[in-house]
Amino acid sequence: MNIYVSGSMAYDRIMDFPGKFSDHILPDKLHILNVCFTVNGMQEKFGGTAGNIAYSLALLGERPLILAAIGKDYDSYFKWLSQHDISTEGIKVIDEEFTAGAYITTDQADNQITGFNPGAMKHPSSYNFDGLRADDCLVVIAPGNLRDMAEHAETCRTKGIRYICDPGQSLTAWNGKDLARWVEGSFMLISNDYELELIIKMTGMDKKNLQSMTKVIITTLGEKGSLISSHEGEILVPPAKTVSVVDPTGAGDAFRSGLVKGLVMGKDMETSAKMGAVAAVYAIEKYGTQEHSYTYEEFTQRYAENFGGL
Repeated sequence: MNIYVSGSMAYDRIMDFPGKFSDHILPDKLHILNVCFTVNGMQEKFGGTAGNIAYSLALLGERPLILAAIGKDYDSYFKWLSQHDISTEGIKVIDEEFTAGAYITTDQADNQITGFNPGAMKHPSSYNFDGLRADDCLVVIAPGNLRDMAEHAETCRTKGIRYICDPGQSLTAWNGKDLARWVEGSFMLISNDYELELIIKMTGMDKKNLQSMTKVIITTLGEKGSLISSHEGEILVPPAKTVSVVDPTGAGDAFRSGLVKGLVMGKDMETSAKMGAVAAVYAIEKYGTQEHSYTYEEFTQRYAENFGGL
């Protein structure tokens, strides 16, 4: 089955400040704040929702097509994708913009100051879905360009293609009416528990109303696992065991990759969510969203250790 992942491509530039921000900010002078934090250095990591999801899907033996825009500094990202046999065919290069970038500075008290430049993400990928077979496609619509998110959903509805709504950090950019329209007719709505409450508030609907608009709602619950809600009832899926929690960033995207892998293999929803749980722990055991690595054989062994045979 062909997997299409719509979302963002980004560079995460991570910096550590060898002190505490609070030691250099005067509370009574916040109205004229002017500070400079000299950091120890910078690490650049590959990120973005589409890039993260596609990366873990590639580890699981899939060849997803990324639908996103990237900037003129695309070269190193394209080389990285090529190393993992991920196609760049669906990625639109915007020559006048830089790739979206998050500039994250963390102090010794784990406080963070982040600056985000959407860059090329301001532009839609405008991918053409003509000629696709509806029964051979699954589209994941993750946070990215809002126009892409809305138009891809509309195209999928029209063509009868299954699509997964993953609003995540895009939620603040939607209005309630458009958000409800986006979800209506989808195969799945996936979010964490906080985001689900926000969706309910924005749309003015309760969970039961949302369930009438999509086939499945999956709610990730962090260390408590995930909850599958469908017309058949609810199933609480436990988390997989982790060796150590190094960096939880990217766990959600990895979960989605494992979930999608299960779905395209024809696994039931519970098994697919368990595959998502295993994929997530690999991500949180490394610093960065695309730093983990494993073979499919290692993945199935870890699944067996947590949940039995796959």
